[in-house]
Amino acid sequence: MKVCVPVEENKGMESVPYGHFGSAPEFVICDLDSNEIKSINNGDLGHEHGKCQPLKALKGQEVDAIIVGGIGAGAITKLNAMGTKVYRGVKDTIEYNLSLLKNNQLQELSVNDACSHNHGDGGCGHDHGHNINL
Repeated sequence: MKVCVPVEENKGMESVPYGHFGSAPEFVICDLDSNEIKSINNGDLGHEHGKCQPLKALKGQEVDAIIVGGIGAGAITKLNAMGTKVYRGVKDTIEYNLSLLKNNQLQELSVNDACSHNHGDGGCGHDHGHNINL
């Protein structure tokens, strides 16, 4: 199983999931079968909300799951269509989040859980990196 975790900075298994999929500076991909970890730079940082294409940054990497603090409905829809499940991460290390995933203790996100990006009225409940709830 391959799991992608958007992060602000790659610190390996000590990295913390980022608060928003599209604006994460990097993606850490963990292969749970081989225990390999690699990082991919997100080249789409200047996106407008609803127009980001972070999936381009993954360059066709096949991942089974994404662990993230927040994500838009369009990205969830595209990821689910590719067979990738999306989970809400907790503000802790990748290692801890993976242990929660293995024990079915992370919430799987649907389009109903997506960020609406109405930041002016507090809409999405995350601040792009720093407000992941336990």
